[in-house]
Amino acid sequence: MVAALMPPLSPPPRSVDLAVIGSGVAGCALAAALRLDGWRGAITLLEIGRGPGGRCATRRSRRDPDLQIDHGAPFFNVSSSPAPRLIAPLSESGWIKPFSGAIRSLDGEGQIADPIGDGFSDGDLWCGHGSMEELCRGLLAIATEASDANAPIELQSSTLVRHLEACGQGSSLRWRLRNNAAEILCEARWLVLSGSLLAHPRCQTVFGWDAVPLQVAAEQRGEPQLLEAQRTLAGISAQASSNLLLTLPADTAQPWLQQPWRILQFQESAQQRWGLRRISLQPLADGRAAVVAESDPSFALQHRGVYGSQSSAAQLLGARPPADAEEAVLNALEQALHGALALPTGGADRQLMRWGAAFPIAPGLPEELTLCGASAVGFCGDAIAGAGFGRVEGALRSAEALSAQLKERL
Repeated sequence: MVAALMPPLSPPPRSVDLAVIGSGVAGCALAAALRLDGWRGAITLLEIGRGPGGRCATRRSRRDPDLQIDHGAPFFNVSSSPAPRLIAPLSESGWIKPFSGAIRSLDGEGQIADPIGDGFSDGDLWCGHGSMEELCRGLLAIATEASDANAPIELQSSTLVRHLEACGQGSSLRWRLRNNAAEILCEARWLVLSGSLLAHPRCQTVFGWDAVPLQVAAEQRGEPQLLEAQRTLAGISAQASSNLLLTLPADTAQPWLQQPWRILQFQESAQQRWGLRRISLQPLADGRAAVVAESDPSFALQHRGVYGSQSSAAQLLGARPPADAEEAVLNALEQALHGALALPTGGADRQLMRWGAAFPIAPGLPEELTLCGASAVGFCGDAIAGAGFGRVEGALRSAEALSAQLKERL
């Protein structure tokens, strides 16, 4: 008698103590802060991008080893005292350093002037040592150094979390995370969202989803605090930014590199005239230069449906804009750049990066909603109310505050 063939058993889902969605500054800082606070559980960070960093990531190319572009944040500031406690170990270990680039502003007549108070350039200025990605790499290094084989830090890059499922109740509650194909990514005792995308309706606009993942999970749970946290996050408005990334060949780069600034802010009159809010000039090691021209919120709103063809949304979900629409946005931004500065861009390689929620608008998520203990869910990031709101400083501070709360429950 021949035994009936049985289908192969699916492996049990990988189980961790803490799953963190997002490996931007807040997600990486939470892992570092938890380790410094003495917690040694297993942590998995799930990141939609190619690596850690979020808006502090650095764009690189396998085909061009000398290329690096800090395309979201060329530096960050700490304007409140005392500084986040993670600043000291990052600085002492050489992951970050004081930012020393010259900052100037441009007025509506196209004249260079003194810096303006834009909220991002006051206080102590910092940047990654070499590139901005070193900030998050350093945070993960701090976390990893305090880990062991039984409680590792794992980063899953190019991973889109699509579904959040709460399974069980009480002490047996587990969060099951699935990708867009409904495949299980992992299970976790605790879940932390280090950004607001999966709680906000903009995920439907970006990805074409029929529902907001956290809203579905919160309604299934029916737990009041989690429901309120999700509703609050879903109601947070944010300013977008459409960024033009230019890689200038060495001969074209020379007039740029002779400018008396590395960061050029646009005064309100200049923003109204050219639709730009900031330009970052970044010399490259081989004589070339990278230029990042950030649009103002009005321009980004007018072109809200156009995401770069090399963005994570495009790479993972095929959410590519029509080629002519992307080309039109690139042309408009480059023309604005010419109009404002009259500097050459001939022979430059062009890319478009859109940040859908670059600058959250206050008041943000209050601290009392950042830890939903009954549902084993936490929140951190620059959309958390408090010092540094909307900036890297806020992401660091919110992660440190959440760590202090979590370590008593994990």
